[in-house]
Amino acid sequence: MRVLLLRPVPGNERFGLGPFFRIEPLGMEYIAAALEAHGHHVRLVDLRFGRPLQHYLAERPSLVGIAAMHALETENVLELASRVRAALPDVPLVIGGHTAAAYPQPFSQSGIDAIVLDDGERALPAIADAIEAGRPLSTVAGLAVASGNEWIRTAAPSDVFQLDEVPLPARSHVEPWRRQYACLAHRPTWLVETARGCPFRCSFCSIWQLHARTVRERSIESVCDDMAAVGDDVFVADDLFWYHPARSLELANALRARGIRKSWVLVQSRVDLVARHPELLEAWRPIAKEFDIFFGLEAATNDGLKGLVKDATVDHTASAVALARRFGYGVTGNFVIDPAWDEADFARLWNFVDEHELHQAGFTILTPLPGTAYFEEMRGRIGARTWAHFDMHHLLWEPALNPRRFFELYCETWRRSVLNLRGRKSMWQWLQEVKLRDAIFLMRALTRTQRMMDPEHYLSEYALAAPAESVVRLTSIPNAQFPAPVPNRQLSTPKLPI
Repeated sequence: MRVLLLRPVPGNERFGLGPFFRIEPLGMEYIAAALEAHGHHVRLVDLRFGRPLQHYLAERPSLVGIAAMHALETENVLELASRVRAALPDVPLVIGGHTAAAYPQPFSQSGIDAIVLDDGERALPAIADAIEAGRPLSTVAGLAVASGNEWIRTAAPSDVFQLDEVPLPARSHVEPWRRQYACLAHRPTWLVETARGCPFRCSFCSIWQLHARTVRERSIESVCDDMAAVGDDVFVADDLFWYHPARSLELANALRARGIRKSWVLVQSRVDLVARHPELLEAWRPIAKEFDIFFGLEAATNDGLKGLVKDATVDHTASAVALARRFGYGVTGNFVIDPAWDEADFARLWNFVDEHELHQAGFTILTPLPGTAYFEEMRGRIGARTWAHFDMHHLLWEPALNPRRFFELYCETWRRSVLNLRGRKSMWQWLQEVKLRDAIFLMRALTRTQRMMDPEHYLSEYALAAPAESVVRLTSIPNAQFPAPVPNRQLSTPKLPI
């Protein structure tokens, strides 16, 4: 089979930190490796940087897969699917990726043959094998498939997909665009996965709900092989790094034993986990010359953390930040801004940021992501006119403050960060931290982020639809007709106490 895998061009990088995060499609690289192991021929295309779509469609693939990575890209995915279907009316077309698996409803449209609900590394080879053998897609486990005017869910896989079934990603497919992949001021950046899933239950997050609060881990050997193969700047894509302390220590020791050391590493973790395990920070610090931790800080008060079901406290935040800095880690993170806030809530956040010197943090607007219980709870209030508004920088319902005042305070919050070139850190100071070859990229990204400090930038797109109208537009069929999947994933290690 000739399989074409497409990473769409996102249409909304005008808000937030999108210009700083252009990462390689690692999940698709693993899928490509799995397909090739089954004997299929793969062309993986990152359309953000590749040639026009028609160039690849002219190769007449026998199966096309499109990645739907985030809810904000839904319209881009559907538009791309429409173009593929018009050019290749008889070729099977499959949608997969995180947002498709977490909330398949918007993709249940004419012209799409199947939606992948299982791990893509297992589902895509099974789909290709079925098509090659002349079997219907309804025989493949872990899918939603079109059946006449209805969509049906196929049987759940009988076992749990083990990540080491595909030990290494097929990175060669994206090497032509390697220099385009960036994270913050680091370019090129390689993405590495050591584990998948999260056992916690933050209300705004769709990861744990998709994975049924499970965590699966790659073997120590496969992670070391991958880390040895990639370049000097690495973003570890794990949803929760250091989740399993004993295994994390074993991995750090194995990397050191093989002499693997990077120029820069970024990981994502929780403040309560770090606060409880200083030995992890001590063991991992030698792995990179520069080592940054991204924390889901979320709130500046215990009540705020409780409201987000964060299962952590501000004391954990203070302890983790102090501990990370003591071991020489860079500290960044994100806070969630609730539309229900009043002016005092913003002031409390500013004071907390100043007290703990968290000026490198980001700030996103509380957004109920599809696939979460919070999304179902808030459906009646959501007034988004497009899925692109689920970028965590748009208001989806009327704020407690009037919209202008809300965005004035939101922008003031960003002005207090290091991104403000007229305040805390100048362009010249930023440029001194990067190589000359990366200066233009950084200047462009920083210039675009300055719009986050202008209320008019946000107000220009603040035009809510009536909630009922919005829900109809954003959901192709009612949720009741597309039942949620029964989770089939299991924990590979014990859950953390919460």
